[in-house]
Amino acid sequence: MNTPTDYQKIEYNGKPAYVLVPWEDWDRIKRLIDAERAKTSGIPQEVVEAHLLRDDSIIKAWREYLGITQKQLATRMGISQSSVVKFERPDSRPRLVTLQKIAKALELNVGQLLG
Repeated sequence: MNTPTDYQKIEYNGKPAYVLVPWEDWDRIKRLIDAERAKTSGIPQEVVEAHLLRDDSIIKAWREYLGITQKQLATRMGISQSSVVKFERPDSRPRLVTLQKIAKALELNVGQLLG
């Protein structure tokens, strides 16, 4: 949406309790909330399913869950996009130091990439 939105605030007992927002805004906000929650609570079900059921690498599963492109991850890591492609292959076995760099770029802890 290009037009500024006045969000509807709903109060309960005189205090703000809810906000009504357009779906497009909620979809964007929810991804940010989910990403923040994932950083502190382990591995989300969507990541596990992508990794185990679709045979995506854990790196790819996390990257897609967090809504980050390969190019964005490459930029965050200071590497080429083709290197990210290599790390995301299901049979890829990046070294620990590489996993640490990927975890930092995704704002995760390295344990979350050792799926």
